[in-house]
Amino acid sequence: MDADLWLVVGLGNPGPSYAKNRHNAGFMVLDVLAARAGGRFKSHRARADVLEGRLAGARAVLAKPRSFMNESGGPVKGLRDFYKVPVERVVVVHDELDIPFGAVRLKQGGGDNGHNGLRSITRSLGAKEYPRVRFGVGRPPGRMDAAAFVLKDFSAAERKELDFVVDRAADAVEALLVDGLAAAQNAFHAD
Repeated sequence: MDADLWLVVGLGNPGPSYAKNRHNAGFMVLDVLAARAGGRFKSHRARADVLEGRLAGARAVLAKPRSFMNESGGPVKGLRDFYKVPVERVVVVHDELDIPFGAVRLKQGGGDNGHNGLRSITRSLGAKEYPRVRFGVGRPPGRMDAAAFVLKDFSAAERKELDFVVDRAADAVEALLVDGLAAAQNAFHAD
């Protein structure tokens, strides 16, 4: 196992029709991290686009699975096995309905809370103790189905704040890698 390397996975759905959806918040954060690392994603045989580099001085592989959200586990396991990263250093960045839009939360392990991407990853890794950076998208309005809500683009009001929130989530990933979970939680859970 490579105990110094981090695997940071952003969840989303491939293709331009999904690019601005709430469900693609993980991809948006990974794009910012890739720009910070000064690199470009390249295709990997594990059905993911990857970038090997440094984030805030920490060695990291950034990854965006090319599968659909509910099949993210296969590419994540393939990358984890290829890079020999321990499960506690596989960071998953994903959208979260139970957190208000604009908030970023970090946690280690836990259930999938109905998130099909997390369910697939937990099943494929055979473990749920991987760290998560949760990007709040809020609850759907009225009686709208949650699955339909996350597959819609951010609202006009949300889009005004989106770049700031994506940047903040990228900051949270870097804080997790450099300062550890507890320090990152103290910094980002204050709001």
